[in-house]
Amino acid sequence: MIVYKIGEKLEQIKMFDYKKPDFQFVMVLNGKEWNEHMKDFDMGIEWEFNAKHINNTRAEVNYDSITGKFLVLDREKISNPPKQFAFSLDEKGIIFIDDEGFADSIVKKIASSKRLVKPCLERFLYDFLEQIIYDDADLMSRFDKRLDEIEKDIFAGVTDEVLEEIAEIRSDLRDLKLHYSELIDVCQEFEENENHFFKEENERYFRLVNQRVHWLYERVLTLVEFTTQLRDLNQTKTDEKQNKNLAFLTVISSIFMPLTLIVGWYGMNFKYMPELEYEWAYPVLVGVCVIIVTAGIVIFKKKKML
Repeated sequence: MIVYKIGEKLEQIKMFDYKKPDFQFVMVLNGKEWNEHMKDFDMGIEWEFNAKHINNTRAEVNYDSITGKFLVLDREKISNPPKQFAFSLDEKGIIFIDDEGFADSIVKKIASSKRLVKPCLERFLYDFLEQIIYDDADLMSRFDKRLDEIEKDIFAGVTDEVLEEIAEIRSDLRDLKLHYSELIDVCQEFEENENHFFKEENERYFRLVNQRVHWLYERVLTLVEFTTQLRDLNQTKTDEKQNKNLAFLTVISSIFMPLTLIVGWYGMNFKYMPELEYEWAYPVLVGVCVIIVTAGIVIFKKKKML
């Protein structure tokens, strides 16, 4: 169990009377500690923590507290298992219930790097939410750059290899879209301040985070639309390639169709075919076939069909 006093900087302190503190605090503990001590925090809830039950990000307003859960995607690889933790807060402070150490790492980062001009719980929550989306603008740029490269590959004729990657990127973007929409809901719950835990003049912190998450959400929507366009473009290029192949086969068939007629003609084995008796009949027929094939190639090349 780790406790911080919210001041100009987060200051780690020893245990205190958390029912009647004279300052706002941040506490990080594991699920076992929470289940053992939740009645001592005087937040009016009896909520047993179970990490297996965390399947989304949300905040819920209770009579004496706001409780919630976070499911944070791995920004290095979206498909990796997400980080999970929960929280409970009131006007006195916030308690993180974290078995994986992710929330603890964010709190420690804020404690070591942030100096607050106007120390308060609202500003700490602002910094905490900002850390969750800290590098997401760069993440969007990486997605955008890779999709541009895929577009160039498609125009270069590389259509078979990119479809699977487009599907993978689209899946990651859908996960991010859901993640951002849930973060927006959490920010809105804080901003509404139904229990009046937050000072009215500090609600702007939640509006700022909300605006940034909204921007990321809109960016994801744009990228999802881009993947749809790339998928359609890839299908168009594939169809063009197939049509070209079919056109080529049609031209080849047209060139050799007269030869097929000649083969069929002389394969009928009629009794009276006088040219079969002539010595020059075979060479003449070979010459006629060569002329037909050559003429066909010349004609189709002039029409730019070969």
